[in-house]
Amino acid sequence: MSLLAVINGALRESTYGKRVPELRAHQISTITGMVMMCLFCWWIVRLWGFHSASQAIYTGLVWLAMTVAFEFLAGHYLFGNSWEKLFRDYDLRKGRLWGLFLLWLTVLPYLLYRF
Repeated sequence: MSLLAVINGALRESTYGKRVPELRAHQISTITGMVMMCLFCWWIVRLWGFHSASQAIYTGLVWLAMTVAFEFLAGHYLFGNSWEKLFRDYDLRKGRLWGLFLLWLTVLPYLLYRF
């Protein structure tokens, strides 16, 4: 999942991120990230499956925790982003959609388990 996130960010920075405003680039990147994670999660569920709804919910919560940890730790210490910039991506009122990505990632295992 971390590799997909890095690939998604690299795609943004090397392609459409140069042609559209920064906010729009992050919005597009959030949507493409949601699609990428959906395909990845679908593959994981098909490969291993879940034995119960609670296992799917637990998996979503673990993925949420790992994603937030990666976002802040790698985002700050590896990629050099400021804490302010990292927290800014969570402000839905300013058009930042990262919170929707986290919600999607959290509920996705359960949704795939149910359907």
